[in-house]
Amino acid sequence: MTQDAAQRLDVDQPAGSTRTLMSGPDNTVVRRTVLPGGLRVITEAMPTVRSVAFGIWVGVGSRDETPDIAGSSHYLEHLLFKGTQRRSALDISAALDAVGGELNAFTTKEYTCFYARVLDRDLPLAVDVLADMVTSSLLRSEHVEAERGVILEEIAMRDDDPGDAVHDMFAETLFGDTPLGRPVLGTVQSISAVQRDAIDAHYRRWYRPEFMVVAAAGNLVHDEVVALVRNAFAAVLEENSGRTPAPPRIGGVPPQSRAGVVNVVSRPTEQAHFVLGMPALARTDKGRVALGVLNGALGGGMSSRLFQEVREKRGLAYSVYSYAAHHAETGIFGVYAGCQPGRAREVLDICREQLHAVVRDGLTDDELARGKGQLAGSFVLGLEDTGSRMSRLGKAELVYGELPTVDELLARIEAVTHDDIRAVAARVLAVPPTLALIGPFDDGNFEDVVT
Repeated sequence: MTQDAAQRLDVDQPAGSTRTLMSGPDNTVVRRTVLPGGLRVITEAMPTVRSVAFGIWVGVGSRDETPDIAGSSHYLEHLLFKGTQRRSALDISAALDAVGGELNAFTTKEYTCFYARVLDRDLPLAVDVLADMVTSSLLRSEHVEAERGVILEEIAMRDDDPGDAVHDMFAETLFGDTPLGRPVLGTVQSISAVQRDAIDAHYRRWYRPEFMVVAAAGNLVHDEVVALVRNAFAAVLEENSGRTPAPPRIGGVPPQSRAGVVNVVSRPTEQAHFVLGMPALARTDKGRVALGVLNGALGGGMSSRLFQEVREKRGLAYSVYSYAAHHAETGIFGVYAGCQPGRAREVLDICREQLHAVVRDGLTDDELARGKGQLAGSFVLGLEDTGSRMSRLGKAELVYGELPTVDELLARIEAVTHDDIRAVAARVLAVPPTLALIGPFDDGNFEDVVT
């Protein structure tokens, strides 16, 4: 992209207007239209490909639920595939299968996305099917009951995989019984109890055009996409005429986190699985780029400190890594490892020592360079297909409020200094870590690891 600065996504852009946000030397063009009712359409034209990724993003996730309807956003993700007045569940899946397309959806703590990837010629079909699903789901009682069993099986499948379950367990340990602490799937209790009317009310509350973003990337013409969307959403746009786009989900008061808390769940597993971590930075925090570089050097690859110290030098674990996750007002920094139960304390001690070492000494010159290279490379390589480009547009609208150019993001990464690393380490890593641990342990006494 040729622009030097991030493009602010103006929530006050007049309805019916279209703006070109950026264009690149490879003839890619990003354009944005706001339709009456607050529905935003943002596209990236990529004339060198023959496919299109099309997504409908809804600004609702598990953090928007009360405890009695926990898991309802994810429940809706399932139910919207079950049928409309025009299509049965089989009709929905068969329509995309017949053209070799991909149809799927996912739910997070802060948004839900329904998407399709198709040949460019089949884009009208994808728009029609997804818009029908999102705006006209029947939510029949028999569908609710059928999917209740499916979701309970999904929860059971997660619980059977301690390497997966420990991440939800860590969020709950860190943030407690708050929207960010509760799992996206809900709980066995909440899913078993929630009723069809409560799910329908959640649907009517959030699936309105001001909370929706249509994003598309590939071999497309923006005005043609807008025309298809306008037609597919016609009834909904008329019903909600006069509404304006909801602002991006930015800021807020961070939930009270619980530093230094230890949560051990005893299970007869072959390995111990743990996450050792702490609250981190919001997604718009200026320090998040430095934290990304630090994460790459500490636990982001085979040359990282954690991989070298835990796996290569001592052979204590097969999988060990660090990660950073960002939300509107806070975030998570964590270290995960899976190892033999008898080695858990030693691995935990090494991870804790490495966190302390970064706070105390920062990174070496080589580590800083590798951290920058890993973050830059993963970002650019992640934009090599239409699906990732479409996701970048949808997230920019819903949760960032800006769309930086690739060159600007690379410049931000390259600008990170040792002082930036030390500053972000002092902000994030210098607090007593919180521990979530699953394994065959009789006593849960691991307090010395976090103190």
